[in-house]
Amino acid sequence: MALQYIVIWGFTALVSAAIAGIIAGVKNRDVGFWVAWGFILPPMVLILAVMPTRPGPPPVRRPMDADDHVDG
Repeated sequence: MALQYIVIWGFTALVSAAIAGIIAGVKNRDVGFWVAWGFILPPMVLILAVMPTRPGPPPVRRPMDADDHVDG
């Protein structure tokens, strides 16, 4: 029974992460952030679904290291 619960939770987490990624892309949100939260806590997809669409350009992730930059 415990193994079945783990498998069901894992499948739910994967499906939730995929749905969160799709919704985040449509709503112009940070896809990686919402995929991670959708995987860790599947009900976060419901919060994302009720959030309004973000106007403007898509979000740009900052590098983790301050020395990382793109020379253009």
